[in-house]
Amino acid sequence: MHVGMSSIFQGFGGTMTDREVYDADIHLAGLAEPLGFESIWGVEHHFTNYTMCPDVLQFLTYIAGRTERVKLGSMVVVLPWHDPVRVAEQILMLDHLSGGRVILGLGRGTGKVEFDGLGVDMGEARQRFKETAEALFAALETGVMEYDGEYVRQPRVELRPGPSEPFQGRIYSATISPESAEIMARLGTGVLIVPQKPWDQVRDETAAYRTTYRDAIGAEPPAPIVAGWTFVDESADRAEEKAREWIGDYWRSVIFHYEFDKPHLKETPGYEFHGLMYDRLAAPGGAEKMTDFYVSLQPWGTPEQVYDKIVSFADLVGADTYVGVLRYGGMTREDGEANMRLFAEQVLPELQKVAPAQERLSLAS
Repeated sequence: MHVGMSSIFQGFGGTMTDREVYDADIHLAGLAEPLGFESIWGVEHHFTNYTMCPDVLQFLTYIAGRTERVKLGSMVVVLPWHDPVRVAEQILMLDHLSGGRVILGLGRGTGKVEFDGLGVDMGEARQRFKETAEALFAALETGVMEYDGEYVRQPRVELRPGPSEPFQGRIYSATISPESAEIMARLGTGVLIVPQKPWDQVRDETAAYRTTYRDAIGAEPPAPIVAGWTFVDESADRAEEKAREWIGDYWRSVIFHYEFDKPHLKETPGYEFHGLMYDRLAAPGGAEKMTDFYVSLQPWGTPEQVYDKIVSFADLVGADTYVGVLRYGGMTREDGEANMRLFAEQVLPELQKVAPAQERLSLAS
């Protein structure tokens, strides 16, 4: 199994300044390659301290210059917020600078504060994602972008530098709603799973995605990538205590940033599934139940428990890659580094011994 880590630059839940948050997460990213992680990931978010990385490709370009071997993953580039030509140029340039190390994760966005701040109508996001992705994928393959859609209208341009390494098999999309999953399967992307649903539901939806992908593309999709908010400690009791504190803080930051406790998503076209979150949170005891539920989805515990959880999640969906988020919520730089080093020492090497998903699934059947 391929094992990566993600720096998310979270300032929510603690007392760190923005500079201290950046110092902490850049420090952890700098430890990743020496500690044996195989990829470093970043996120894209705007305007709140939920995750303070407004340009994931800029972050990954900086990391490319500091590393030699690790893959560079976006978790994710939110396509409706970008001009297709400019984002294609940025991706191609980073791929050249890094020697073909980019793993391209894409998404359509859910944060109203971000759509409003960037002047994009959320009701257009699904179609904008589809059109931008179609224009982008063709450009990454051919070096030429030309598209005439409802929102994306791009006259023919030749991109330089052009593609040097094929992107086939290294483009993934983060999806929560079944409708978006179908769009992404038909576009031919892999799946990046960020846990927010019961794992048995994720398993069933991943199986449906595979069927749609096979029918549309005529081939097997790439094995999914699974991310998780990870905490490991030698003490099971302390692991549970701190996981509930810090992962709980992270979940509260999700509600804050995406405004899931407000009903706007229920009336926003293309976000009907996300609107259900408001109903759950508004129910009696809903906030506490949802926090407990979210914490239960993540891998935390002793090294053995974290290993077992990650492998069980990967087996459910046939994943070959795990990306651990190792500093979040109210964690200090020291907390995050201790978490990362224990994971790297006792969990990472064992995960890297896990056989590929196709082999695991064939043995299980």
